[in-house]
Amino acid sequence: MSSNRTHLVAVFAFIFILSGCTSLVSGITSQMANDLADSIMSSEDIDTVREGVPAYLLLIDSFLRSSPDSEDLLLAASSLNGAFGVLIKDESRVKLLAGKSIAYAEKAACAGKSVLCQLRGADFKTFESSVATLSEDDVPIAYALAVAWVGWIQANSDDWEAISELGKAKLLMKQVIYLDENFENGGPHLYMGGMETILPASLGGLPEKGREHFERAIAINDDYLMTKVIYAEQYARLVFDQSLHDRLLNEVLDADPNAEGMTLTNLIAQERARDLLLSSTDYF
Repeated sequence: MSSNRTHLVAVFAFIFILSGCTSLVSGITSQMANDLADSIMSSEDIDTVREGVPAYLLLIDSFLRSSPDSEDLLLAASSLNGAFGVLIKDESRVKLLAGKSIAYAEKAACAGKSVLCQLRGADFKTFESSVATLSEDDVPIAYALAVAWVGWIQANSDDWEAISELGKAKLLMKQVIYLDENFENGGPHLYMGGMETILPASLGGLPEKGREHFERAIAINDDYLMTKVIYAEQYARLVFDQSLHDRLLNEVLDADPNAEGMTLTNLIAQERARDLLLSSTDYF
């Protein structure tokens, strides 16, 4: 089950947990939440989901007023704020959502008494030694924090102070890959690929390492079309490889977007692929 779906389930389950309903009612509602989450992630109507997600963000914020230390709810808030950033094009709002996403992820780490609590501001040596102690049990929170961190850095890629945190975010995601590279269908490789290609090689980026991660993510789960879109946009454009760029995007457009729990994301990927192909000639 994808992280988005898991967190959506948690949101709806909390409606009844926080209102003190019986375990029976909560169980029934959890099944309804599962069905609703499946419907959302399998939806073919991007606009309806885009218009509906803000209501869930407000709902989570209201829950956090009553349960500010709930690790599950904080992770849900982090995930949804980060995910919604993919659906909008207003850069100022993307930055706002990315900021909320990483703030919630950091609070979740503290709520779960993780070694990652308040570690973001530590010096690199302290950060490195602490991350090295993480185990497989720490993968979910480590991955959530790393994903939110990547989103925040990308949203603020015009700020060199934000870019300066890239080394720590990469180190954390590398540890997740070491512990469980298949987590969330190869998600750690996808995000690592994105981090390695934020900067060109001349400025310290490692685009060829990024390519290896993108290829590994595709090998783990070829049905997730967004990987090829990010691969094309982050890597192929960075190294000016139009042949690879157009091939990846055409493969996305030729693919069947319907896949359990991934239809919505795949349709968004195809929407982005069309935009990128339209600008391909001008870019290259």
